[in-house]
Amino acid sequence: MKFSLVIHASPFSAQASSTAYRYAKCLLDEGHQIFRIFYYGDGVLVANQQITPPQDESNLLTAWQALAEEHALDLVVCIAAAVKRGVLDENEAKRYEKPNANLASGFELSGLGQLAEAIAVSDRVVIFGS
Repeated sequence: MKFSLVIHASPFSAQASSTAYRYAKCLLDEGHQIFRIFYYGDGVLVANQQITPPQDESNLLTAWQALAEEHALDLVVCIAAAVKRGVLDENEAKRYEKPNANLASGFELSGLGQLAEAIAVSDRVVIFGS
């Protein structure tokens, strides 16, 4: 079965983001396909390479990057939500005249069209967070 996941929750203030990661791992372990993971709202904060969690906490950024690399996952960050929260790739940093980009490798900024496509082609779309 083909799934897409939508993550709305911040990786730091709710369990939904880490639950989404564990759910994705289980789906892949069970032989399902993940078409896309779409980060929206505060969920985009997971893609900020500048945020460093304490050593005794899990690092969702590196966990998602490793999972994406291992399974060729499409990690898409909503561009409007990201820019609003200061998560920028090189193009957006230049566009808004910011000193640097902070979008982590393995993630891409894109629009809601990517979410619409994921909904259209997936058998199931599971949303994490409000």
